Amino acid sequence: MGKAMIKKAVIPIGGEATRLRPLTIETSKGLVRLLNRPILEHSILNLAKDGVEEIYLGVKGYVNYTTLFDYFREGYWLKKKYGLEKEIRIRYMPRYESTTNGDAVWYTMQYYGIKEPVVIIQGDNIYQLSVQEMLEWHRKKNAFMTIALQQVEDVTGFGVAKVDDDYRIGYFVEKPKPEEAPSNLANTGIYILSENFWEFLEEDWAKEMKKERKLDFGGDIIPALIEHGYAVYGYPMKSYWFDVGTPERYLNAAMYLLHHLSPEEIDAIPITQDVYMQGKSKMSERLRREVRDMIKRGQLLVEEKVLLGRHISIGKGTSLEDAIIDNYSIIGRKCEILHSVVMDRVKLGDNVRIMNSIVGRHVEIGDNVRIVNSVIGDNTVIGDNVRMYNVKIWPHEFVETGATLEHYTVRHVTSKR
Repeated sequence: MGKAMIKKAVIPIGGEATRLRPLTIETSKGLVRLLNRPILEHSILNLAKDGVEEIYLGVKGYVNYTTLFDYFREGYWLKKKYGLEKEIRIRYMPRYESTTNGDAVWYTMQYYGIKEPVVIIQGDNIYQLSVQEMLEWHRKKNAFMTIALQQVEDVTGFGVAKVDDDYRIGYFVEKPKPEEAPSNLANTGIYILSENFWEFLEEDWAKEMKKERKLDFGGDIIPALIEHGYAVYGYPMKSYWFDVGTPERYLNAAMYLLHHLSPEEIDAIPITQDVYMQGKSKMSERLRREVRDMIKRGQLLVEEKVLLGRHISIGKGTSLEDAIIDNYSIIGRKCEILHSVVMDRVKLGDNVRIMNSIVGRHVEIGDNVRIVNSVIGDNTVIGDNVRMYNVKIWPHEFVETGATLEHYTVRHVTSKR
């Protein structure tokens, strides 16, 4: 007999991802672009390369379902695009109004008749982990449920585990003060469930949970399992993990990955030691030569790491430092993009300075604009000579020429195009 493997993964993607607004007003958080491809595509590729063959998306709501289905469809195209050994199949939860992540997983597994160990991944997680090695740990511990735990410096935003010497979990403390944290091991929301996992719902104490649909993993299921003596174990992660549920965490994850992933992992080709560019066509090859020549002549100044997408244009005198520029974007002359992400089909005028910011898709920005510590929603138009500091702009907005905005959120649509 071959070694047991995880073949199926369930990814619950519900809710409105309010913490990541304005990037998620019209887009599922799973489709927010990171390193010039959707967040969820990173997870799916990791799973596919690790032997997982079927992925079930526990979608909820119009935006989550339609945008994810229209992009990923059944998933078969991923094999050709990324040269995978096997096809990956993607299925979707039927229209069932789940109220929690556990509720979505339970219904999806019941509907599709999944009776084998599965891995659960949250839709806004970016991570590096072998689920097959995690399954070996799970089997060795004879665990009912195994939770991937990640060491974190700041415990205040996470559920933090108390574990014994064997990594059996005694309890979690949610968002503790540093002095009250039982460890620095955070719940990542990556779980392995045993094949008989949902049988616990037949217990008398669990029937009320099921009836009231109190099936959130972190808030309901895990504490109840531990309290009733089920073997819940932690699995110490050895590599990176990010919850990209806020713009700040998104930007931190983007910069970490930009610095730590190889060109191959980013699906890019190095132009210099620190500049990577995506695209493998003859047009992309010609563009790489043009950009390389600009760097050599001093017409394009580059520091730290830079990722450039396909079919972009960059004006002379521009400076890039820790910058990610997505496909089809046009950058004007004498621009500065520092520690920032510029998504696809963005148009920047001349002398635009962007620092510690995220610019959404299909945004148009005029000349002499300054954007600092801000998040710009999709399809926004920003006039000339605008100044923005600590600002969030909802999609489709128009910001008038000469405006100065500080510590401000533009929530109402005033001008669509």
